[in-house]
Amino acid sequence: MKIPHRRQFLHLVAGAATLPAVSRVAKAQAYPSRPVRIIVGFAAGGPNDILARLIGQWLSERLGQPFVTENRTGAATNIATEAVVRAPPDGYTILLASTTNAINATLYDKLTFNFIRDIVPIASISRTPFIMVVHPSVPAKTVPEFIAYAKANPGKLSMASAGVGNSGHVIGELFKMMTGVDMIHVPYRGAAPAMTDLLVGQVQIFFTPMISSIEYIKAGRLRALAVTTATRSDALPDIPTVSESLPGFEASGWFGIGAPKNTPVQIVDRLNKEINAALAEAKLKARLADLGGDVLSGSPADFGKLITDETEKWGKVVREANIKAE
Repeated sequence: MKIPHRRQFLHLVAGAATLPAVSRVAKAQAYPSRPVRIIVGFAAGGPNDILARLIGQWLSERLGQPFVTENRTGAATNIATEAVVRAPPDGYTILLASTTNAINATLYDKLTFNFIRDIVPIASISRTPFIMVVHPSVPAKTVPEFIAYAKANPGKLSMASAGVGNSGHVIGELFKMMTGVDMIHVPYRGAAPAMTDLLVGQVQIFFTPMISSIEYIKAGRLRALAVTTATRSDALPDIPTVSESLPGFEASGWFGIGAPKNTPVQIVDRLNKEINAALAEAKLKARLADLGGDVLSGSPADFGKLITDETEKWGKVVREANIKAE
């Protein structure tokens, strides 16, 4: 057996060491070569699920492989998130992420993952305003009037939410913190029963996604006092923002796509490029508007900053309001 010279041997070793890296690059360049799963932590039919299917359809048509939505409900999206965290970082299992993930980072003490560390941001998709709605029996017609009424009746107003730690709950707690009003929190098992009780006056106020309340507002069954985003909504341009009366107040729901950490940058960049192309399409913009959302395009770094900022913001609210996961 002929023994290679030292120089040849080192060259062979170096070449062998680069094979895994070359293989990863080749696989990333060929991506996707098989179906991709979009994991959603909510049931079918909700905003998260609808968005995942809209983006999935676009990506399927553009990239030539099915992007299949898979609903993994339970534990306020933590089951779905953990499934993605534990998946191979190859781009074939991705997550429909949302505001809930930022809240959960502080709400839950014993998560088996760190969302910021273990999920790489790919692309943001949409930002959705919540609406501060009240039952018509509440005499206030503006945010300042509501604050004055609530302060004159401490502990007599009930604030509905879709559950402890839900986005609407923490938005309401932020409002309470910034105004000093005293309202009783009434958590429900979802937005539908909360809305049912609001419509009959069993509770008086609800911070709810626009899609859940806009028809009741237009029909005069609920009164919209304000939207929670920094700017007014195109869907309800006559409704002021909370910040017009309460400077510095901003709260919204957001959605985006993430993947397991160490997912190749080529795959992240390709998905980001295609999702941003989708968000530039007039038809998709119109569909997002129907859902009460605005396009939120940007780079992976932009989405990463949003996640970090939102995690810090809602972490402060969760701690100060002493919200505990059920």
